[in-house]
Amino acid sequence: MLIATWNVNSIRTRLSQIIDWMNQVNPDILCLQETKVIDECFPVEPFEKLGYSVEVYGQKSYNGVAIISKIKAKNVKKGFYGFNNSNQNIEIFKDQKRLISAEINGIKIINVYVPNGSSLESNKFGYKIDWLNSLASFLDEQEKNGEIICLMGDFNVAPSNLDIHDPKKYEGGIMASEMERNALNNVLQKRLIDAFRIFEKNTGHWSWWDYRNNAYVLNKGWRIDHIYISKELSSKLKSCVIDSSPRGNLQPSDHAPVMVDLNLNDINEDIFEDEENFFDI
Repeated sequence: MLIATWNVNSIRTRLSQIIDWMNQVNPDILCLQETKVIDECFPVEPFEKLGYSVEVYGQKSYNGVAIISKIKAKNVKKGFYGFNNSNQNIEIFKDQKRLISAEINGIKIINVYVPNGSSLESNKFGYKIDWLNSLASFLDEQEKNGEIICLMGDFNVAPSNLDIHDPKKYEGGIMASEMERNALNNVLQKRLIDAFRIFEKNTGHWSWWDYRNNAYVLNKGWRIDHIYISKELSSKLKSCVIDSSPRGNLQPSDHAPVMVDLNLNDINEDIFEDEENFFDI
């Protein structure tokens, strides 16, 4: 099963590019971020013509996430749900559409668009850390329910200096601060594996290039788009790659797709002996 994530920076602006890419790559599941459109205006028909079902959670001009899948998604949930976090008021996150989840082929697909945070001095930075802490609590609840998870999206965090083209220049700044990295590690808690780093241990691999300063041509990028999988899926992992080619399009998104390939032919036998009861939430 080929699963991809892509911050498209406006579904309507990038629609033809997305459709062309899907025709070339043929993903089973595509998770999108920054769709920037309300649910009623999401262009569902072009995806349905390709044989996909579409689940969306969006808003006008900002944010927005979607799950596009050949296999019909079950138990679709929008935003944080199903847990009580005494340290956070989850109501503050409802205005920003940043998380959608669903069960597909025995896996909990969780698609996120983590806030950027603007700068360490901004009020938006506190919002980002609070959001990541709430995501950690959300995953605690999924773990309690025995979910096998594939968490993906635009995290707006470079996990290490290997994930930045010039780490000294950006050391301690937004997307590279110790606080952000600690918050991301709290989300993962060693229960989720960075699929890309299973195959590639070195620097020089980016998923985002700033529109400014000719960053893509000069290959001055960051790796901030990730796919994290439950440890139980590690034996099923065939590959994880970043496809930078769409970034070279005319009027591209500033992000590139990231893809993971899982061999799930025998997943029901190896992991889910009783799938019907497994997701009784």
